[in-house]
Amino acid sequence: MQEAPQQYTQRVLGYLEGKKPMEILAATPRQIARLIKGVPNKKLSQRPTPETWSVTEVLAHLADSELVYGYRVRIILEASGAPIQGTNQDAWAKFSDYAKQDPALSLEAFRITRERLVRLLKSLPRESWNFYGMHSERGKETVTRVAEMLAGHDVNHVKQIRERLSKK
Repeated sequence: MQEAPQQYTQRVLGYLEGKKPMEILAATPRQIARLIKGVPNKKLSQRPTPETWSVTEVLAHLADSELVYGYRVRIILEASGAPIQGTNQDAWAKFSDYAKQDPALSLEAFRITRERLVRLLKSLPRESWNFYGMHSERGKETVTRVAEMLAGHDVNHVKQIRERLSKK
Protein backbone atom coordinates (compact mmCIF):
# COMPACT_ATOMS: atom_id res chain seq x y z
CA MET A 1 0.00 0.00 0.00
CA GLN A 2 1.34 3.39 -1.00
CA GLU A 3 1.43 6.05 1.70
CA ALA A 4 -0.34 9.39 1.37
CA PRO A 5 1.82 12.49 0.75
CA GLN A 6 1.29 13.69 4.33
CA GLN A 7 2.31 10.28 5.70
CA TYR A 8 5.43 10.33 3.54
CA THR A 9 6.34 13.81 4.80
CA GLN A 10 5.81 12.78 8.43
CA ARG A 11 7.87 9.59 7.99
CA VAL A 12 10.77 11.30 6.21
CA LEU A 13 10.92 14.22 8.64
CA GLY A 14 10.81 11.71 11.50
CA TYR A 15 14.19 10.36 10.39
CA LEU A 16 15.82 13.66 11.35
CA GLU A 17 15.29 13.14 15.11
CA GLY A 18 16.73 16.54 16.01
CA LYS A 19 19.68 16.24 13.62
CA LYS A 20 20.76 19.25 11.59
CA PRO A 21 19.67 18.87 7.95
CA MET A 22 22.66 20.73 6.49
CA GLU A 23 25.09 18.45 8.35
CA ILE A 24 23.29 15.40 6.99
CA LEU A 25 23.26 16.81 3.46
CA ALA A 26 26.99 17.53 3.54
CA ALA A 27 27.95 14.17 5.05
CA THR A 28 25.78 11.69 3.15
CA PRO A 29 27.90 11.21 -0.01
CA ARG A 30 31.03 10.42 2.06
CA GLN A 31 29.02 8.19 4.38
CA ILE A 32 27.68 6.15 1.47
CA ALA A 33 31.11 5.98 -0.17
CA ARG A 34 32.52 4.46 3.05
CA LEU A 35 29.64 1.97 3.26
CA ILE A 36 30.09 0.62 -0.26
CA LYS A 37 33.89 0.82 -0.49
CA GLY A 38 35.24 -2.55 -1.58
CA VAL A 39 31.79 -4.14 -1.87
CA PRO A 40 31.55 -6.16 -5.10
CA ASN A 41 29.00 -4.97 -7.65
CA LYS A 42 27.36 -8.38 -7.46
CA LYS A 43 26.49 -7.80 -3.79
CA LEU A 44 25.40 -4.22 -4.50
CA SER A 45 22.99 -5.50 -7.15
CA GLN A 46 21.28 -8.08 -4.92
CA ARG A 47 17.68 -7.32 -4.01
CA PRO A 48 16.66 -8.40 -0.49
CA THR A 49 13.20 -9.21 -1.87
CA PRO A 50 11.75 -8.97 -5.38
CA GLU A 51 9.82 -5.82 -4.33
CA THR A 52 12.72 -3.89 -2.76
CA TRP A 53 15.59 -2.10 -4.40
CA SER A 54 19.19 -3.25 -4.34
CA VAL A 55 21.97 -0.88 -3.25
CA THR A 56 22.67 -0.27 -6.96
CA GLU A 57 19.07 0.83 -7.45
CA VAL A 58 19.10 2.99 -4.32
CA LEU A 59 22.25 4.75 -5.58
CA ALA A 60 20.67 5.41 -8.98
CA HIS A 61 17.57 6.74 -7.21
CA LEU A 62 19.70 9.05 -5.05
CA ALA A 63 21.45 10.45 -8.13
CA ASP A 64 18.10 11.16 -9.82
CA SER A 65 16.51 12.51 -6.62
CA GLU A 66 19.37 14.93 -6.20
CA LEU A 67 18.60 16.39 -9.61
CA VAL A 68 14.94 16.73 -8.67
CA TYR A 69 15.50 18.34 -5.28
CA GLY A 70 18.19 20.68 -6.61
CA TYR A 71 15.88 21.75 -9.42
CA ARG A 72 13.04 22.35 -6.96
CA VAL A 73 15.21 24.58 -4.79
CA ARG A 74 16.30 26.57 -7.83
CA ILE A 75 12.71 26.95 -9.10
CA ILE A 76 11.64 28.20 -5.66
CA LEU A 77 14.52 30.68 -5.52
CA GLU A 78 13.70 31.90 -9.02
CA ALA A 79 10.05 32.59 -8.20
CA SER A 80 8.69 32.02 -4.71
CA GLY A 81 5.26 30.40 -4.95
CA ALA A 82 6.13 28.50 -8.13
CA PRO A 83 4.46 25.15 -8.80
CA ILE A 84 6.58 22.10 -7.98
CA GLN A 85 5.73 18.87 -9.79
CA GLY A 86 5.82 15.62 -7.85
CA THR A 87 7.55 12.60 -9.38
CA ASN A 88 6.88 8.88 -9.57
CA GLN A 89 10.07 7.19 -8.37
CA ASP A 90 8.92 3.78 -9.60
CA ALA A 91 8.43 5.10 -13.13
CA TRP A 92 11.86 6.74 -13.03
CA ALA A 93 13.41 3.48 -11.79
CA LYS A 94 11.78 1.58 -14.64
CA PHE A 95 12.57 3.89 -17.56
CA SER A 96 16.10 4.52 -16.24
CA ASP A 97 16.63 0.81 -15.55
CA TYR A 98 18.15 1.46 -12.13
CA ALA A 99 19.16 -2.18 -11.74
CA LYS A 100 21.61 -1.88 -14.64
CA GLN A 101 23.20 1.41 -13.59
CA ASP A 102 26.86 1.59 -12.56
CA PRO A 103 26.83 2.10 -8.76
CA ALA A 104 30.12 4.02 -8.81
CA LEU A 105 28.83 6.38 -11.50
CA SER A 106 25.55 6.89 -9.62
CA LEU A 107 27.42 7.69 -6.41
CA GLU A 108 29.71 10.13 -8.20
CA ALA A 109 26.77 11.89 -9.88
CA PHE A 110 25.04 12.10 -6.50
CA ARG A 111 28.21 13.43 -4.80
CA ILE A 112 28.87 16.16 -7.36
CA THR A 113 25.26 17.32 -7.59
CA ARG A 114 24.91 17.28 -3.80
CA GLU A 115 28.09 19.29 -3.33
CA ARG A 116 26.71 21.96 -5.64
CA LEU A 117 23.37 22.03 -3.79
CA VAL A 118 25.03 22.29 -0.37
CA ARG A 119 27.17 25.19 -1.62
CA LEU A 120 24.07 26.92 -2.95
CA LEU A 121 22.14 26.44 0.27
CA LYS A 122 25.05 27.68 2.40
CA SER A 123 25.25 30.83 0.28
CA LEU A 124 21.58 31.79 0.71
CA PRO A 125 20.57 34.80 2.77
CA ARG A 126 18.33 33.88 5.71
CA GLU A 127 15.15 35.23 4.07
CA SER A 128 15.58 32.95 1.04
CA TRP A 129 14.99 29.92 3.27
CA ASN A 130 11.35 31.05 3.58
CA PHE A 131 10.78 31.15 -0.18
CA TYR A 132 8.42 28.37 -1.17
CA GLY A 133 7.00 26.29 -3.95
CA MET A 134 3.59 24.66 -4.21
CA HIS A 135 4.23 20.92 -4.45
CA SER A 136 1.59 19.15 -6.54
CA GLU A 137 1.02 16.53 -3.83
CA ARG A 138 2.26 18.01 -0.55
CA GLY A 139 1.34 21.69 -0.88
CA LYS A 140 3.50 24.58 0.29
CA GLU A 141 7.16 23.70 0.80
CA THR A 142 9.77 26.26 1.77
CA VAL A 143 13.45 25.94 0.95
CA THR A 144 13.86 24.97 4.61
CA ARG A 145 11.30 22.17 4.23
CA VAL A 146 12.90 20.94 0.98
CA ALA A 147 16.28 20.72 2.76
CA GLU A 148 14.66 18.87 5.67
CA MET A 149 12.88 16.46 3.33
CA LEU A 150 16.09 15.79 1.44
CA ALA A 151 18.02 15.17 4.67
CA GLY A 152 15.34 12.75 5.91
CA HIS A 153 15.39 11.07 2.50
CA ASP A 154 19.15 10.62 2.94
CA VAL A 155 18.80 9.08 6.40
CA ASN A 156 16.19 6.66 5.09
CA HIS A 157 18.32 5.49 2.19
CA VAL A 158 21.57 5.26 4.18
CA LYS A 159 19.68 3.00 6.59
CA GLN A 160 18.49 0.88 3.66
CA ILE A 161 22.03 0.60 2.29
CA ARG A 162 23.37 -0.47 5.70
CA GLU A 163 20.64 -3.10 6.04
CA ARG A 164 21.23 -4.50 2.58
CA LEU A 165 25.00 -4.72 3.06
CA SER A 166 24.70 -6.36 6.47
CA LYS A 167 22.90 -9.35 4.97
CA LYS A 168 25.05 -12.27 3.89
